[in-house]
Amino acid sequence: MAGQEFDPALFQENDRTAPAADSRKIAAVGPLDCEAGGHIEDVEVAYETWGQLNSDASNAIVICHALSGDSHAIGWWDRIVGPGKAIDTDQYFVIGTNALGGCQGTSGPGTLDASGQRLGSRFPLVTMGDMVEVQKRLVSQLGIDRLHAVAGGSMGGMQALEWTKRGSVAKCWMTASCRAHSAMQIGINEAGRQAILREPQWCGGDFAVGEGPADGLSVARMIGHISYLSEASFGNKFGRGLQDKDAFDYNLGIEFQVESYLSYQGDKFTKRFDAGSYMVLTRAIDYYDCADLAGSDSEYLFTSFTSDWLYPTHQSVELEQMAVDAGRRVLRAEIDLPFGHDSFLLDGDLQAGIASDFLGA
Repeated sequence: MAGQEFDPALFQENDRTAPAADSRKIAAVGPLDCEAGGHIEDVEVAYETWGQLNSDASNAIVICHALSGDSHAIGWWDRIVGPGKAIDTDQYFVIGTNALGGCQGTSGPGTLDASGQRLGSRFPLVTMGDMVEVQKRLVSQLGIDRLHAVAGGSMGGMQALEWTKRGSVAKCWMTASCRAHSAMQIGINEAGRQAILREPQWCGGDFAVGEGPADGLSVARMIGHISYLSEASFGNKFGRGLQDKDAFDYNLGIEFQVESYLSYQGDKFTKRFDAGSYMVLTRAIDYYDCADLAGSDSEYLFTSFTSDWLYPTHQSVELEQMAVDAGRRVLRAEIDLPFGHDSFLLDGDLQAGIASDFLGA
């Protein structure tokens, strides 16, 4: 890690993940009885595809996104997905979906009803199993019986893992993820949820279109964003640098550069994300608990990063042992990079090489 240069893209998250063009398709996949007891009458899922499906439909890969991602995998994972890259769109038929409960085209709290009102609190809590069920229905509509692979990082890794319990998948690549959240991981999510819940504009989740708890969502994103990076990355970028001044003003306004950065990123996030989706998706992550891999017929690759304190390597070691206990072929690699949890988005070399070999073996 010593001497490692810090990628400027680490501090341009919102810009880096923004799709250059909207090529989403919307699939209607029918009603869903949710595992937590709710019901969604007409589920729609936003998706994008790249590459060509081969004659026996054996080259399909589903990409599952993290909390704030979307179907545009070739954008937010641009160093991994694309022509000639680890998930090679010249070789594979790649499917990116927006997770159930999201706010980028798939049914979620921000979905509008016939009267133009957000579903809000009428949208039920969902689970990783519900997300995978929706993806399975989409994959079936595309004429695919068995996936070559499913891949994802963070929340996307949990979806990928659940795919191997419920679907027909040859290979699974999880990066910077885990089988179940620890108390600390749940606590970070809860701090973000409380920032939203305690704002009057939350209105029980039933705020109007164009309104809502923007300040609370911004703070939630700031909390989350801190956990995505490392101490070294913050120190390298900002240190104790002051924002547009040479001395303290001694007030409660912005003094440090890092304060300005977090405020900017939090406020920018509110322009593209729904507070209801934040609540539903973080709950789904916290609820997830994969006890074993009994019944899986997949091969596994688990990658982690030395500086990722949010999803530390010991959680990947636990995943590896689960795969061993289930008698599955498994590979695991810890990668020495200083970028924190967001290493999985930025590393197009080390994890990419390992993943490319795994997917092609």
